Amino acid sequence: MSPMEVRSIFSHGPMGRVRFWLVVVLVLVFALGGVSYWWLFLKDRVTTDNAYVMADSARISSRIPGTVVRVLVENDQPVQVGQLLVELDKTDYRVALEKAEASLARVEAEIRAQEALLALTDRQTAAQVSAASTVPPETRDKRRELIHRLQELEKNRSAAMADLSTAQKDKERFQSLYDSGVIAERQLDQVLTTYKKARAQLEAIEAEMAALRASIQALDKTLSRARAQLEAVESDRHQLEVQRHRLESLRAQRREAAASVEAARLNLSYCSIVAPISGYIAQKSVQVGEQIQPGQPLMAIVPLDRVYVEANFKETQLRDVRIGQPVEIKADMYPGQVFTGKVVGIRAGTGAAFSLLPPENATGNWIKVVQRIPVKIALDSPPTERLPLRLGASLKVTIFTRDTQGPLLLGSTNTAHGSQQSPNP
Repeated sequence: MSPMEVRSIFSHGPMGRVRFWLVVVLVLVFALGGVSYWWLFLKDRVTTDNAYVMADSARISSRIPGTVVRVLVENDQPVQVGQLLVELDKTDYRVALEKAEASLARVEAEIRAQEALLALTDRQTAAQVSAASTVPPETRDKRRELIHRLQELEKNRSAAMADLSTAQKDKERFQSLYDSGVIAERQLDQVLTTYKKARAQLEAIEAEMAALRASIQALDKTLSRARAQLEAVESDRHQLEVQRHRLESLRAQRREAAASVEAARLNLSYCSIVAPISGYIAQKSVQVGEQIQPGQPLMAIVPLDRVYVEANFKETQLRDVRIGQPVEIKADMYPGQVFTGKVVGIRAGTGAAFSLLPPENATGNWIKVVQRIPVKIALDSPPTERLPLRLGASLKVTIFTRDTQGPLLLGSTNTAHGSQQSPNP
């Protein structure tokens, strides 16, 4: 129907004109109402009901295998940091600790014995080395004196041999003259006496030289024995190095035994499983008498006073979302109750990108699906005990995006406007 036809319907008489203006007024009212609703309730805000209560809960498990002897908590019970939750049988671990402590005590006793033996051997060999290396000075002085005396006797012996040779010639010559009757017997006796005296003097010098040589040889033997003793003692000193290495080995064994004691003590302490954080017990699945293994989940602790909100917005809604913007939160479990918070983080990827089986968009037929990106929201104040927010509870989240000066990334110093760049160079 054309506008002229519509106008002709309302133009027949006064009632037609009234109906026409009534329709115009209604259209203007609806248009103004829609604009007002958009301006008051939809402009500068994004909303999603794909939001849930989250918390950094602690999964409780054991570090060691063991048998449960006590369970001291139940589901929904509040606990504090350090509170005992589960206790395991300590018998085997107490025995292991005593065994490790005994091994450490044995090694320490061996170290003390080795240190005492090393000190004793060191003192003994040091004394022997000192005794063997310290030759009396008079021994060396006497040897030098004897060698000097021997050298002087060598000179005297040469002179004595010359005198004996001269006396030998005189004896032969005077003996020939005496046989010829040229000289008297008295002159021959004088020559023979001189000869005998020269020979006796030479023999005395040679005898003294022999005695000196014997004394020098005796002193040389004494010095040789001292050197041999010193070499033997030096060889014994090398055994000290072996003992020192043995001591170092024992000290290394002591460190190993001390580490075993510490490990056994830790394992014994692990028999008492305590709460790492304060919160409420959830998903308790351990019973007395159960044999548990390391890493086996026993329960969880949920810190309800430190919950936060994770809202999954469509990627098309995040154009104006910035860190620090105010947030209004409504919980399905508390109709009419409003919580407030602020944006503290925008996830670095979509939920699909971090799923167990991420989409393979490069294979087969492709259908575009709007992705969702998690936005972390911190509450302005912790939930009260009268209105606690349970982990995983459904929420409706509205982010007020009027102020777009905040950063898009945590740690970024650039504002939204300052970080925008033109797509074309």
